[in-house]
Amino acid sequence: MLSIEKVYEARERIKNIVVKTPLSYATHLSEISSCEVFIKQENLQVTGAFKIRGAYNKIASLSDEQRACGVVAASAGNHAQGVALSASKFNIRAVIVMPESTPLTKVNGVKHYGAEVILAGANYDEAYAYALEYGDENSLTFVHPFEDEEVISGQGTLALDILDDCKSLDAVVIPVGGGGLIAGMATVFKSINPNIEVIGVSALGAPAFKNSYELKEPIDSTSVRTIADGIAVRDTSNITLQYALKNVDKFVSVDDEEIASAILFLLEKQKLVVEGAGAASVATILHNKLSHLKGKKVALVLSGGNMDVTLLSVIIEKGLLKSGRKMKITVTLIDKPGSLMRFTEILEELNANIVHIAYDRTEVSLDYGDANVTVHMETKGEEHQEKIRYILKEEGYLRD
Repeated sequence: MLSIEKVYEARERIKNIVVKTPLSYATHLSEISSCEVFIKQENLQVTGAFKIRGAYNKIASLSDEQRACGVVAASAGNHAQGVALSASKFNIRAVIVMPESTPLTKVNGVKHYGAEVILAGANYDEAYAYALEYGDENSLTFVHPFEDEEVISGQGTLALDILDDCKSLDAVVIPVGGGGLIAGMATVFKSINPNIEVIGVSALGAPAFKNSYELKEPIDSTSVRTIADGIAVRDTSNITLQYALKNVDKFVSVDDEEIASAILFLLEKQKLVVEGAGAASVATILHNKLSHLKGKKVALVLSGGNMDVTLLSVIIEKGLLKSGRKMKITVTLIDKPGSLMRFTEILEELNANIVHIAYDRTEVSLDYGDANVTVHMETKGEEHQEKIRYILKEEGYLRD
């Protein structure tokens, strides 16, 4: 069984590899929630996520003979990089099996640390099965992302870091996928100060662990769908579930819209790039999931920052539209010289900054001689947008 002593041992093993990431007071989040909110910035960790803690502790715990044979892991993200970097520190072979659909940037990130990459399977579960088989055939030690005592002990060191910087903590919010992080951290918190409330947060589109926690038995999902790929785990580990049932006080979930708004909030207000899984803890505060914590001192774990830039650009664009800072309008104009100029002059008079125009005269629903014009513009909030719509209606460009 996992113990606080094993976590202290893990801390000693990883101390020269793992960065002591900041625990920072979050002014804006504190004002929003009426709490004292602190954010643990594991997005600034080596490889960009907490996973290096467990991966390195596992490999450091192996015998010389096991390390000489090498290690294998299955992952499409943070665990892969954690294992690859850890193996490179011991100068041993590391094989990472990744799903065939894994983005090239993630594949290259693993190769950067010297690991071999095998693309196999349509999803994580198929890659996982292949990795187990490959490891058996080649005498490699499998490094599980969460269902391993040494890995869990390594993840638990994050709780020790938080308590070093804030001993008078009332609650902590921890993202949960497979449960390795919360299993390790909750064990530490409850061993040192049982009064600290440990709260898990999962993505609504990956409900297996939360459902299992509530029913007190492992319940797997048939599928997962969420932008928080770091916690998009389909099946529940009975090992990590038992630790959660023993030491976790509460479980909540957040949907993708809430996670996306938290990513954008952290980017704008905290100047931090945080992936979906890492932002889940912040989403609980932004969307009032934990109102019972008012007046309390709360730590939010930002578990990782390896954000896909393509997804980030979509989140930013949608966030600007929702907040009234961008607007898209389609109008029908007479397709003749001067029509478009007059339309854009009106927008100029309204201080709307045009960033893109699309002109289409071939839409089959149009009358001959007409054209659809779609304009993307920067605006100054909802009130400004309402004024733009009103004037365009007055000028005959928009209909009710």
